[in-house]
Amino acid sequence: MDTKLLQILVCPVTKGSLIYNKATNELISKSARLAYPIKDGIPVMLEDEARRLADDEEVA
Repeated sequence: MDTKLLQILVCPVTKGSLIYNKATNELISKSARLAYPIKDGIPVMLEDEARRLADDEEVA
């Protein structure tokens, strides 16, 4: 994940910062408890495409 792009992108729901999870290839929004997928190197920043984080799922 390009670090410059990560600095620019924000969660479309909360406008908060995102954390890149290399293991799952997702951008994580702690505040929204959503994981946005990265498909073919392109972040899919749509709430409908995001995965809800489980209550017990750790976020770095």
